[in-house]
Amino acid sequence: MLVRRLRREGESGTWARGGDVGDVGDESEAVAAVRQGGQAVFGELVEEHRHELHVHCYRMLGSYTDADDMVQETMMRAWRRRETFEGRSTLRAWLYRIATNACLDLLSGPARSREITVGVGGEPRSPFAEVPWLQPYPDRLLDLAAPGEGAPDAVAVARETIELAYLAAIQHLPPRQRAVLILRDVAGWSAEETSQALELSVAAVKSALQRARATLRMHLPARRTQWGPATAPNEQERAVLRRYMEASVEGDLSALAELLREDARQTMPPASQVFDGRQAILDMWRPVMVGPEAWGDWRALATRANRQPAVANYVRRPGRSRFTAVNIDVLRVEDGLIAEITTFGAELHAAFGLPQEL
Repeated sequence: MLVRRLRREGESGTWARGGDVGDVGDESEAVAAVRQGGQAVFGELVEEHRHELHVHCYRMLGSYTDADDMVQETMMRAWRRRETFEGRSTLRAWLYRIATNACLDLLSGPARSREITVGVGGEPRSPFAEVPWLQPYPDRLLDLAAPGEGAPDAVAVARETIELAYLAAIQHLPPRQRAVLILRDVAGWSAEETSQALELSVAAVKSALQRARATLRMHLPARRTQWGPATAPNEQERAVLRRYMEASVEGDLSALAELLREDARQTMPPASQVFDGRQAILDMWRPVMVGPEAWGDWRALATRANRQPAVANYVRRPGRSRFTAVNIDVLRVEDGLIAEITTFGAELHAAFGLPQEL
């Protein structure tokens, strides 16, 4: 960490040991480090915040790949606007403001506009099916997003603010309401800080937060408040995952049926299809796993996404020697049974540290 080095000479002068740039004892030293330290110095300072900025952009956008783009955009904007950093807030808060507005600009652009997929005739749908751009987030990267141990704002990324149900639900909010909700309820900013970041009045921030919370409750699972703020799947969830993997590899539909709640649901973003109920899910799996049209032999690797148990599935087609990545299933487990399966393609295997072939 550059600002923790013992004295450094450069074009910006000399600065002393400190924490986050905004917390350096002499405010002028903090400002000089950002404004005048040169591109290499600036890059080292902002790089410390890359992982948590990526998670912040992911919450705003619901897409891992779009979050990649927006973190890069944030870094470029920050470099171009480094003269606007006055040391009145921490460097972290300044970067959050830039990242939030970069995401809002993306969401307001006509070329990247996103429409929630609504069921015909207003039929009830899964929030996952209504958000075709939704992608999972690897837990191994969430663990890198918390500030350094001992930092005043150090906090683990809890399940309640990163789980897929939460991510899908907040995508139903208008972008500015979404930004207010994330800054206030997740980042813990005050109404005043949020109003300054978004150039809104404090009254407008409070009103947007109230509306956002009301909309969020409509789209979250009813029993979500009982899940707790865990940062990893619990033992029961891991046990269900193991049984799910074994049954999937063996093509044992009876064992899979025992793991599913009767009202279980499966969705497959970006497809808008919803498989409602245990029987509908089994009927969809059957021709893929057993019988003359089965895809082949299956293998599975355990992983974690959005603080939930997940499994990466691989198949070896007839006549092939290797297993190829097919998808990632993210599970929501309630009372020892699978309540929801969200299935994603294999595009993010690399981000999860998973091979494309076995």
